[in-house]
Amino acid sequence: MNTQSNAIPESPLESQVIAPPAVISATRRMYWSVRRELWESRSIYIAPLAVAALFLFGFLIRTIHLPDKMRAALALNPVQQHEFIEQPYNFAALLIMGTTFIVAVFYCLDALHGERRDRSILFWKSLPVSDRTVVLSKASIPLLVLPLLTFAVTVATQLIMLLLSTAVLLGSGLSVATLWTQLPLFPMSLMLLYHLVAIHALWYAPIYGWLMLVSGWARRAAFLWAALPLLTIGVVEKIAFNTSHFGAMLEYRLSGGPEGAAFTAGSMSMDPLTQLNPGHFLISPGMWIGLAVAAAFLAAAVRLRRYQGPI
Repeated sequence: MNTQSNAIPESPLESQVIAPPAVISATRRMYWSVRRELWESRSIYIAPLAVAALFLFGFLIRTIHLPDKMRAALALNPVQQHEFIEQPYNFAALLIMGTTFIVAVFYCLDALHGERRDRSILFWKSLPVSDRTVVLSKASIPLLVLPLLTFAVTVATQLIMLLLSTAVLLGSGLSVATLWTQLPLFPMSLMLLYHLVAIHALWYAPIYGWLMLVSGWARRAAFLWAALPLLTIGVVEKIAFNTSHFGAMLEYRLSGGPEGAAFTAGSMSMDPLTQLNPGHFLISPGMWIGLAVAAAFLAAAVRLRRYQGPI
C-alpha cells in the first residue's frame, strides 16, 4: 500500500542555489576608478587637444610663407638649418606640455575638494572602493595619464606639421630632403618621452601630492591654501635668518632639477644631442626624497578622505 508523503515540495525559486557575489579584483577597481576620473574631468584631454588644434591652425597659416623661408634656409649652414626647422616643433611640444601641467595643477586642487563640495563623496563612499584606491586613481592622472596623453598629442601634432610642410613644399616644386634630414622626429619623440617621465611624472610628484593633500583638507579656496603656507615659510625664513633656502628648493623643484636645464624655455631643444644623464638622475637624492615626500602626502590624503565629509 502506497503512502502519500505530507511533505510540501520545494518551489523552483527555493531550490535554486544562490551564487555568492562576484569578487571584484583590486586591479579592476583601480581601472574603473581611473575611468571615472576621465569621465568626470574632460579637461584632462580636451585642453591639450584644443591647444594642439589651435597651434595647427596657426601653423597652417604659417606654411603660406614656408617655401620662401626654406629657400632662405638653404643658404644657412647645417646647424642653423637644423635650428630653423626644429624650432616650431619644439615650440609645439613646450606649449602642449605647459598646458597639461596647468591642467594637472588644477585637477589636483579639485580632485578631493570637488567631490566634497558637490556632496558626491557620499555616493562614492557607499561603493565597495577603498579610500586608498580612490586617491591613487586620482594621483595616476597627473603622474601617468597626463604624461602619456601629452606624448601622444605632441607626437601626433608634430607628425601633422611634418606632413603639412611636406605637402606645401612639394606643391611649390621644392625638395623635402632638407626638411626630412634636418628634423630627427623619432629621436625627438624619445627625448620627449624621457622628459615627461623624468620631470612631469617623477620630479613633480611631490608637487601633485601636496596639491592633493590640500584638496582633501581645505573647505574653500584650495589654491590659496596650497600657495600661502609655502609663501609664509619663505617670508619667515627671509625675515628671521636672511636666507632663501626654502625658496631655492621650490625653484629647484619647479625648474625640473638636474634634467630640467636641457628643456628650459631658453634652449627649447629636444635634440638627441642634448647632454642628459639618466643614470645620474635616477640616483639623485632629490628624486628619491621627492618620491618619499609625495608618498607621505598621498598617505595623508587617504586618511583625510576617510574622515572628511561633504562641505
